[in-house]
Amino acid sequence: MSWFRKPSSTPLWQDEFPVFTADERYVNRRQFTKFLTLTSLAMFAGNLWILARSLFHRSPSYPRQPVAAAGEMEVGGVKMFAYPTAQDPCILVRTGSDSYVAYSQKCTHLSCAVYYEKDQNRLECPCHQGFFSVADGSVLQGPPQRALPRVALEMKGGQLTAVGMDGESA
Repeated sequence: MSWFRKPSSTPLWQDEFPVFTADERYVNRRQFTKFLTLTSLAMFAGNLWILARSLFHRSPSYPRQPVAAAGEMEVGGVKMFAYPTAQDPCILVRTGSDSYVAYSQKCTHLSCAVYYEKDQNRLECPCHQGFFSVADGSVLQGPPQRALPRVALEMKGGQLTAVGMDGESA
């Protein structure tokens, strides 16, 4: 086995794990190649995982859920509801005689609850003074960078029904 390693008086473990700090700063070619190979394999495996997830991704299906009756709220009125699951709070605002908007009640900054400020006609997040437009959910002011997710609504037979999120319908 002498052809694998040059004969030396130092044991193998001292060659692989130097005890001198000056020798620890240097990386030999074998260690560098091993690092590059393992890193490349990890990146390749990660890319395969991303590819597999994107190929088998299905768009979510949203349930049809009644939210409110047509005359239940006055103009400027607010109703809280949960959609699409019981853990997802939403806020419904009646903006006109025949117009309603609904958004997720979680602020896109740090998930604080937003509420409707009727005097200012905007949705407000009290945690960090984030303000959102009632018309489209866009950010008016503050630290949030993304608009509030909008709940798609449908009016049928005097009943307001939630049918999806962000314009998607079930």
